[in-house]
Amino acid sequence: MADRRVLITTSYLEPGDEIHTMLTDAGCEVSYSRPQDRDGANGLAGALAEVDAVIAGTEPFSAELMDTAGALRIIARTGVGYDSVDLSAAARNGVTVCNTPGANRQSVAELAIGLMLSNARHLVPAAADVEAGNWVQRSGRELSGATLGVIGFGAIGKEVASIATAFGMRILVSDPALDETFAAAIGAQARPLSELLAESDFVTVHIALTPQTHHLIDGAALAVMKPSAYLVNTSRGGVVDERALAGALREERLAGAALDVLEQEPLAADDPLREAPNLVITPHIAGATAEARSRSGHLAATQVIDFLDGRPVAHPVAIPSTSGAER
Repeated sequence: MADRRVLITTSYLEPGDEIHTMLTDAGCEVSYSRPQDRDGANGLAGALAEVDAVIAGTEPFSAELMDTAGALRIIARTGVGYDSVDLSAAARNGVTVCNTPGANRQSVAELAIGLMLSNARHLVPAAADVEAGNWVQRSGRELSGATLGVIGFGAIGKEVASIATAFGMRILVSDPALDETFAAAIGAQARPLSELLAESDFVTVHIALTPQTHHLIDGAALAVMKPSAYLVNTSRGGVVDERALAGALREERLAGAALDVLEQEPLAADDPLREAPNLVITPHIAGATAEARSRSGHLAATQVIDFLDGRPVAHPVAIPSTSGAER
């Protein structure tokens, strides 16, 4: 099994499961270094020392880490985001990076809609009221008839918009690479970001974290939104300026927000978000369903096997040039 050594770092994949069987049936030698089993980055560095491929979760793959992984040739991310991987270091070291877009589309879209409902109907404080022995009937609002602004119209953004139309929501979209055919089919209207923010009752974010999108939703962007509006982020924490968001909520310049992703996870004990009112935070669970995890695992494993067999991967994020690689 030389040159077919696969390390799995994703927390939910287990020895002996269907993904493990897929890999071993393809002649791979499989090992594990899950977060619960290792001692931080040092533990991961040791596990990476002699593997050819990684099926990775959200742990960071830094330049330092990849520079010491002499045999590594491919990282397959079980998810859409790839901001945890230093792509420049991957290219320098001859490492292909791929992801699994679409695998968690339904799960993330459903949670985004669920968070909108939670905001609109004050579900979290209502449940807390009852648990505390109180019976407070909080007044909310309907999604039907409201305007939803979708920032990012990839697979997940499209799914959210499709579901939202069933609620009778008006859909606005901001995406420089807009799929105009799909937008027209569901009645979505394109808007520049500033106009989308100003018109929307709910704003949901579905974009990758890049240097260009870091803090895209900053204090200035939040100031454009209606005081009655709600912000939902299930993409990446760094897209939203969390300090600016906390301030907007405290000063009642925004009705509420829901975050499934944070710039630093888990949430620190002294983070300003802890004191922000009308805020729902969930622990990065948008893709955490049995169905999404199965699809992500299968797609990541399939791409690893294809790569090791000399076939192109289906969803490359970065493919190093032969001449540019150090190895």
